[in-house]
Amino acid sequence: MADSVTLRNTVAYAVEEAAAASDGAPATIHFVVFESARAVDPTGPADLGEDRELLDRVSVWADEDRAGQEASVEVELAVVGADRYLFSPDQYADALADYAVAHDVDRVVLDPEYDPGSGAPMLWPLETELQRRDLDVEEAPVERPRRQTVLGRTGTARKYVAIFGASYLFYQALGAWTTFDLVTGGLTAGLVAALLAPIVFGHQPSLTRLAVQTVRLAVYAPYLLWEIAKANLQIAYVVLHPSLPIDPEMVEFDAAVWGDTPVTTLANSITLTPGTLTVDVTEQSFVVHSLTEATRDGLFEGSLERAVRFVFWGRAAARIPSPRERGEEGDDG
Repeated sequence: MADSVTLRNTVAYAVEEAAAASDGAPATIHFVVFESARAVDPTGPADLGEDRELLDRVSVWADEDRAGQEASVEVELAVVGADRYLFSPDQYADALADYAVAHDVDRVVLDPEYDPGSGAPMLWPLETELQRRDLDVEEAPVERPRRQTVLGRTGTARKYVAIFGASYLFYQALGAWTTFDLVTGGLTAGLVAALLAPIVFGHQPSLTRLAVQTVRLAVYAPYLLWEIAKANLQIAYVVLHPSLPIDPEMVEFDAAVWGDTPVTTLANSITLTPGTLTVDVTEQSFVVHSLTEATRDGLFEGSLERAVRFVFWGRAAARIPSPRERGEEGDDG
C-alpha cells in the first residue's frame, strides 16, 4: 500500500473479500507498506514515522469495515523493505514474496493507484513480477476518482438519502412537527438533497457508519460544551485579573486526524474553545493561536483530538498518544 485516492476503498474491498472467503475460521489480512524513506534515499536511516502513520490510518478503516461483517477478520500491519534498497519492480516483488512466504499469504490485492514513490511506473510490472512468483494477484476493483470539480460529481441513492434525512430532521427540529411542517420539510429536504447530494460527499457514504457517527456526535456535543465552559472560566479569570496574565503565541502541530470532515470538526472545535483559534490547516498540520500557556497545555494534551477520533472512528481510535507524547509540542510561529 501507499497513500492514494483509492486506498480507503481498497481497504474496504480487502476486508469484504476476507470475510467472504472465511469458512468459519478467522481470516487474516496483512496490510503491508514498503519502507518509504529507504526507497528515496538508500543510504539514509530508516524512518518509519510516515509509514506507521499510514498503517494507523488503515487500521482504523479496517476496524470500521470489520464491524459490519459477520465473519471474523483479523488484521496484521507490517512495514517491509527496511533491510534493503528497493527500486525496480522485481526488487519490490522479491520483498513482498518473502513476506508472503514467511506469513503463509496466498493472495495479494493491489491498490489500483499504488505508487511507492520510487519514480518508476510500478503497478503493472509489479503485478507481473508477483505472478511469476506463483502468487495469486489481483488489482482491487474500486472506482478511481475522476479529476473534476465538486459540481461534476455523481449523485447516488445513498447520498440523496443521507442529505434528505439530515435536512429533514434539521427542519423538523426548528419547527413544531405539525402537518404543515412535515409536508414543507419534506419538500425542502428534497430540494436540498437534489442540489447538494453530488457535492457534499466526495465518496460513497455508508448509511450505517453515518448513523453510528451521528450517535457519537451526540455524545461529543455535551463534552465540547463542557470544554467550552471550562475555557470560558479560564479566560474570564485572565481578563479580570489586574495583571492580565496573557502569553499569546502561534503554535503548529500535526493532528492524528485525516479527511475533510474530521479535520474540519477538530479545527472548528479548537476555534469554538475560548483561548485558541485555528488560523490555518494544511492536510493534518494545524496552525493555532493560543492566548495563554494553559490553553496551549490543553491543546497539546490532545483531549479534543481524541474526542474527534472517537466520533469518526470509535473508542479504540481514541486511545492514542497526545500531541505532547508524540513529540508535537508545537513550533513557535
